[in-house]
Amino acid sequence: MATIQQLVGRWCLVESKGFDEYMKEVGVGLALRKMGAIAKPDCIITSDGKNLTIKTETALKTTQFSCLLGENFEETTADGRKTQVSPNL
Repeated sequence: MATIQQLVGRWCLVESKGFDEYMKEVGVGLALRKMGAIAKPDCIITSDGKNLTIKTETALKTTQFSCLLGENFEETTADGRKTQVSPNL
């Protein structure tokens, strides 16, 4: 089982498969899908032991959210959609 500390650090996307199909399925328009296809985001994960902060950086945009494991919250995705998130390990 993973722990929060095992996730802490900088993670770099190396390869992505099926992302365009996923974005199309959830209703992302062509222009944003094209940008998403070329984006190679870095994900920086930090924690104070209880709260988890995830910052995603691309050349076009940086997003960040913090959460408490086990507590649901609403997040606005990079393309503006509202989603319910349930963070658990």
